Amino acid sequence: QNRCGKARLLASDDGESWHSVALLELPGTDLRDPKLSITPDGRLMVLIGGSVYKDLKLVNMYPQVAFSSDGINFTKLQAVQFADGISQEREWIWGLTWHKGVGYGVSYGSGLMLVKTTDGIHYDLAAHLDMPGAPGEATVRFLSDDRMAIMVRRDADSRNGAFGIAMPPYTRFAWNDMDVPLGGPDFLFTSDSTMIVASRSLYSTEKTMLFRGDLRGKLEEVAILPSGGDDNSYTGMIVEGNELWVVYYSKHEGPKASIYLAKVPIHLFDGKLTSRWFY
Repeated sequence: QNRCGKARLLASDDGESWHSVALLELPGTDLRDPKLSITPDGRLMVLIGGSVYKDLKLVNMYPQVAFSSDGINFTKLQAVQFADGISQEREWIWGLTWHKGVGYGVSYGSGLMLVKTTDGIHYDLAAHLDMPGAPGEATVRFLSDDRMAIMVRRDADSRNGAFGIAMPPYTRFAWNDMDVPLGGPDFLFTSDSTMIVASRSLYSTEKTMLFRGDLRGKLEEVAILPSGGDDNSYTGMIVEGNELWVVYYSKHEGPKASIYLAKVPIHLFDGKLTSRWFY
Protein backbone atom coordinates (compact mmCIF):
# COMPACT_ATOMS: atom_id res chain seq x y z
CA GLN A 1 0.00 0.00 0.00
CA ASN A 2 1.07 3.57 -0.60
CA ARG A 3 1.62 5.58 2.57
CA CYS A 4 -0.99 8.14 3.50
CA GLY A 5 -0.43 9.80 6.87
CA LYS A 6 -3.01 12.11 8.46
CA ALA A 7 -2.62 15.05 10.86
CA ARG A 8 -4.82 15.29 13.95
CA LEU A 9 -5.05 18.57 15.84
CA LEU A 10 -5.57 18.44 19.61
CA ALA A 11 -6.63 21.21 22.00
CA SER A 12 -6.53 21.68 25.76
CA ASP A 13 -7.54 24.40 28.20
CA ASP A 14 -5.18 23.28 30.96
CA GLY A 15 -2.51 21.04 29.43
CA GLU A 16 -4.00 18.01 31.20
CA SER A 17 -7.17 17.08 29.29
CA TRP A 18 -6.97 17.02 25.51
CA HIS A 19 -9.56 16.58 22.78
CA SER A 20 -9.47 16.32 19.00
CA VAL A 21 -10.59 19.38 17.05
CA ALA A 22 -9.68 18.40 13.49
CA LEU A 23 -8.33 15.60 11.34
CA LEU A 24 -6.56 16.76 8.19
CA GLU A 25 -6.09 14.30 5.36
CA LEU A 26 -5.37 14.38 1.66
CA PRO A 27 -5.92 11.29 -0.52
CA GLY A 28 -2.69 10.00 -2.02
CA THR A 29 -0.52 12.26 0.15
CA ASP A 30 1.41 11.33 3.29
CA LEU A 31 1.12 14.27 5.72
CA ARG A 32 3.96 14.72 8.22
CA ASP A 33 5.31 17.16 10.83
CA PRO A 34 2.50 19.75 11.06
CA LYS A 35 3.54 23.13 12.45
CA LEU A 36 1.18 25.76 13.89
CA SER A 37 1.48 29.54 13.63
CA ILE A 38 -0.75 32.61 13.90
CA THR A 39 -1.10 34.68 10.74
CA PRO A 40 -1.02 38.50 10.89
CA ASP A 41 -4.83 38.58 10.56
CA GLY A 42 -5.24 36.29 13.59
CA ARG A 43 -5.99 32.96 11.94
CA LEU A 44 -4.48 29.65 13.05
CA MET A 45 -2.35 28.24 10.24
CA VAL A 46 -1.19 24.64 9.82
CA LEU A 47 1.83 24.00 7.58
CA ILE A 48 2.40 20.31 6.78
CA GLY A 49 4.90 18.38 4.71
CA GLY A 50 3.07 16.42 2.02
CA SER A 51 4.84 13.46 0.42
CA VAL A 52 3.48 11.61 -2.59
CA TYR A 53 4.39 7.92 -2.91
CA LYS A 54 3.97 5.46 -5.76
CA ASP A 55 4.64 1.77 -5.12
CA LEU A 56 6.22 2.72 -1.77
CA LYS A 57 8.67 5.07 -3.51
CA LEU A 58 8.75 8.81 -2.86
CA VAL A 59 7.96 10.61 -6.11
CA ASN A 60 7.31 14.17 -4.93
CA MET A 61 6.81 16.54 -1.97
CA TYR A 62 4.35 19.43 -1.82
CA PRO A 63 4.00 21.46 1.40
CA GLN A 64 0.33 21.87 2.35
CA VAL A 65 -1.49 24.58 4.34
CA ALA A 66 -4.87 24.99 6.04
CA PHE A 67 -6.35 27.85 8.05
CA SER A 68 -8.89 28.33 10.84
CA SER A 69 -10.52 31.44 12.30
CA ASP A 70 -11.86 29.63 15.38
CA GLY A 71 -9.33 26.82 15.97
CA ILE A 72 -12.01 24.24 15.18
CA ASN A 73 -13.10 24.57 11.56
CA PHE A 74 -10.27 24.41 9.05
CA THR A 75 -10.13 25.11 5.35
CA LYS A 76 -9.29 22.32 2.95
CA LEU A 77 -5.60 21.63 2.56
CA GLN A 78 -3.96 23.31 -0.39
CA ALA A 79 -0.47 23.09 -1.81
CA VAL A 80 1.73 26.15 -1.29
CA GLN A 81 2.74 28.09 -4.39
CA PHE A 82 6.41 28.83 -5.02
CA ALA A 83 7.60 31.81 -7.05
CA ASP A 84 10.11 31.57 -9.88
CA GLY A 85 13.57 30.65 -8.65
CA ILE A 86 12.28 27.93 -6.31
CA SER A 87 11.94 24.33 -7.37
CA GLN A 88 8.31 23.32 -7.85
CA GLU A 89 9.04 19.76 -6.76
CA ARG A 90 10.40 17.93 -3.72
CA GLU A 91 10.32 20.90 -1.34
CA TRP A 92 9.67 20.82 2.41
CA ILE A 93 9.17 24.01 4.43
CA TRP A 94 10.21 23.22 8.00
CA GLY A 95 7.84 25.46 9.93
CA LEU A 96 7.01 29.14 9.67
CA THR A 97 7.74 32.10 11.95
CA TRP A 98 5.94 35.41 11.46
CA HIS A 99 7.68 38.74 11.98
CA LYS A 100 6.22 42.16 11.18
CA GLY A 101 3.62 40.76 8.81
CA VAL A 102 5.91 38.37 6.95
CA GLY A 103 6.24 34.62 7.50
CA TYR A 104 9.72 33.12 7.14
CA GLY A 105 10.67 29.48 6.82
CA VAL A 106 13.45 27.29 5.48
CA SER A 107 12.70 24.93 2.62
CA TYR A 108 14.88 22.00 1.76
CA GLY A 109 14.78 19.38 -0.95
CA SER A 110 16.43 20.90 -4.00
CA GLY A 111 18.68 22.95 -1.70
CA LEU A 112 18.46 24.95 1.51
CA MET A 113 16.51 28.19 0.97
CA LEU A 114 15.02 30.90 3.15
CA VAL A 115 11.52 31.60 1.85
CA LYS A 116 8.96 34.22 2.83
CA THR A 117 5.22 34.77 2.53
CA THR A 118 2.58 37.32 3.44
CA ASP A 119 -0.45 35.03 3.09
CA GLY A 120 0.89 31.57 4.01
CA ILE A 121 0.16 30.28 0.51
CA HIS A 122 2.50 32.08 -1.88
CA TYR A 123 6.25 31.94 -1.17
CA ASP A 124 9.13 33.97 -2.56
CA LEU A 125 12.84 33.23 -2.35
CA ALA A 126 14.55 35.35 0.34
CA ALA A 127 18.04 33.80 0.26
CA HIS A 128 19.97 30.70 -0.69
CA LEU A 129 21.55 29.17 2.43
CA ASP A 130 24.56 27.37 1.05
CA MET A 131 26.31 25.15 3.58
CA PRO A 132 27.96 21.71 3.66
CA GLY A 133 26.85 18.69 5.65
CA ALA A 134 23.50 17.77 4.04
CA PRO A 135 21.42 20.43 5.83
CA GLY A 136 17.69 19.91 6.33
CA GLU A 137 15.29 20.68 9.18
CA ALA A 138 15.62 24.31 10.25
CA THR A 139 13.82 26.65 12.66
CA VAL A 140 13.63 30.45 12.33
CA ARG A 141 13.35 32.88 15.27
CA PHE A 142 13.82 36.65 15.77
CA LEU A 143 15.65 38.83 18.28
CA SER A 144 14.24 42.12 19.60
CA ASP A 145 16.41 44.16 17.21
CA ASP A 146 14.94 42.34 14.15
CA ARG A 147 17.92 40.04 13.68
CA MET A 148 16.95 36.61 12.35
CA ALA A 149 18.38 33.41 13.82
CA ILE A 150 18.24 30.02 12.10
CA MET A 151 19.11 26.64 13.61
CA VAL A 152 19.80 23.85 11.09
CA ARG A 153 20.10 20.08 11.34
CA ARG A 154 22.86 18.50 9.25
CA ASP A 155 23.16 14.79 8.46
CA ALA A 156 26.65 14.47 6.93
CA ASP A 157 30.29 15.19 7.75
CA SER A 158 30.44 15.95 11.51
CA ARG A 159 26.62 16.02 11.62
CA ASN A 160 26.81 19.00 13.98
CA GLY A 161 24.00 21.53 13.83
CA ALA A 162 24.57 25.01 12.41
CA PHE A 163 23.42 28.30 13.95
CA GLY A 164 23.28 31.51 11.95
CA ILE A 165 22.28 35.14 12.53
CA ALA A 166 21.56 37.88 9.98
CA MET A 167 20.36 41.47 9.93
CA PRO A 168 17.56 42.53 7.53
CA PRO A 169 17.11 41.83 4.65
CA TYR A 170 18.33 38.40 5.80
CA THR A 171 20.60 37.57 2.87
CA ARG A 172 23.98 37.32 4.65
CA PHE A 173 24.27 34.97 7.64
CA ALA A 174 27.16 34.46 10.06
CA TRP A 175 27.19 30.70 10.73
CA ASN A 176 28.63 28.80 13.71
CA ASP A 177 29.12 25.08 14.23
CA MET A 178 27.07 23.95 17.26
CA ASP A 179 29.35 21.05 18.27
CA VAL A 180 26.38 18.66 18.70
CA PRO A 181 24.10 16.82 16.24
CA LEU A 182 20.47 17.93 16.12
CA GLY A 183 17.16 16.25 15.36
CA GLY A 184 14.00 18.31 14.96
CA PRO A 185 15.71 21.48 16.28
CA ASP A 186 13.54 24.01 18.11
CA PHE A 187 14.48 27.08 20.16
CA LEU A 188 13.10 30.13 21.96
CA PHE A 189 14.95 33.27 22.98
CA THR A 190 14.77 34.12 26.69
CA SER A 191 16.76 37.31 26.13
CA ASP A 192 18.90 38.88 23.43
CA SER A 193 21.83 36.76 24.61
CA THR A 194 20.38 33.39 25.69
CA MET A 195 17.97 30.80 24.34
CA ILE A 196 16.28 27.54 25.24
CA VAL A 197 16.96 24.76 22.72
CA ALA A 198 15.17 21.45 22.29
CA SER A 199 16.47 18.63 20.14
CA ARG A 200 16.91 14.92 19.82
CA SER A 201 20.38 14.06 21.08
CA LEU A 202 22.27 10.82 20.60
CA TYR A 203 23.43 8.84 23.63
CA SER A 204 23.41 5.06 24.06
CA THR A 205 19.76 5.55 23.06
CA GLU A 206 18.18 8.61 21.55
CA LYS A 207 16.85 11.13 24.06
CA THR A 208 14.87 14.36 23.87
CA MET A 209 17.05 17.07 25.39
CA LEU A 210 16.71 20.65 26.58
CA PHE A 211 19.69 23.01 26.47
CA ARG A 212 20.61 26.55 27.40
CA GLY A 213 22.37 28.27 24.50
CA ASP A 214 24.06 31.51 23.53
CA LEU A 215 24.23 33.48 20.29
CA ARG A 216 27.22 31.47 19.11
CA GLY A 217 25.04 28.37 19.18
CA LYS A 218 27.02 26.86 22.07
CA LEU A 219 24.86 24.67 24.32
CA GLU A 220 24.78 23.50 27.93
CA GLU A 221 22.64 20.51 28.88
CA VAL A 222 19.78 21.38 31.22
CA ALA A 223 17.34 18.46 31.09
CA ILE A 224 16.88 15.00 29.67
CA LEU A 225 13.14 14.50 29.22
CA PRO A 226 11.57 11.05 29.72
CA SER A 227 12.18 9.63 26.26
CA GLY A 228 13.82 6.86 24.30
CA GLY A 229 13.11 4.03 21.91
CA ASP A 230 14.19 4.30 18.31
CA ASP A 231 12.41 7.59 17.68
CA ASN A 232 11.50 10.69 19.72
CA SER A 233 11.71 14.51 19.96
CA TYR A 234 10.19 17.01 17.47
CA THR A 235 9.13 19.41 20.16
CA GLY A 236 6.81 22.35 20.48
CA MET A 237 7.58 24.85 23.28
CA ILE A 238 5.81 27.72 25.03
CA VAL A 239 6.48 29.58 28.27
CA GLU A 240 3.46 29.39 30.60
CA GLY A 241 3.94 31.40 33.79
CA ASN A 242 7.10 30.15 35.49
CA GLU A 243 7.22 26.94 33.47
CA LEU A 244 8.41 25.84 30.06
CA TRP A 245 5.84 23.51 28.47
CA VAL A 246 7.36 21.06 26.02
CA VAL A 247 5.25 18.79 23.80
CA TYR A 248 7.08 15.92 22.08
CA TYR A 249 6.68 12.29 21.10
CA SER A 250 8.58 9.23 22.24
CA LYS A 251 8.54 5.42 22.14
CA HIS A 252 10.17 4.72 25.50
CA GLU A 253 7.00 3.26 27.02
CA GLY A 254 6.01 0.89 24.27
CA PRO A 255 6.41 -0.17 20.66
CA LYS A 256 4.17 2.67 19.45
CA ALA A 257 4.93 6.36 19.88
CA SER A 258 2.96 8.43 22.39
CA ILE A 259 2.66 12.20 22.83
CA TYR A 260 4.01 13.76 26.05
CA LEU A 261 3.82 17.14 27.75
CA ALA A 262 6.65 18.05 30.11
CA LYS A 263 6.48 21.09 32.42
CA VAL A 264 9.97 22.32 33.27
CA PRO A 265 10.74 25.08 35.83
CA ILE A 266 11.94 28.05 33.82
CA HIS A 267 14.54 28.99 36.45
CA LEU A 268 16.63 26.00 35.34
CA PHE A 269 17.59 28.02 32.27
CA ASP A 270 18.68 31.15 34.15
CA GLY A 271 22.29 31.81 35.13
CA LYS A 272 24.28 28.94 36.58
CA LEU A 273 22.59 25.62 35.96
CA THR A 274 21.11 23.98 39.04
CA SER A 275 20.17 20.64 37.53
CA ARG A 276 20.82 18.58 34.44
CA TRP A 277 17.97 16.14 34.93
CA PHE A 278 14.21 16.36 34.83
CA TYR A 279 11.76 13.49 35.23
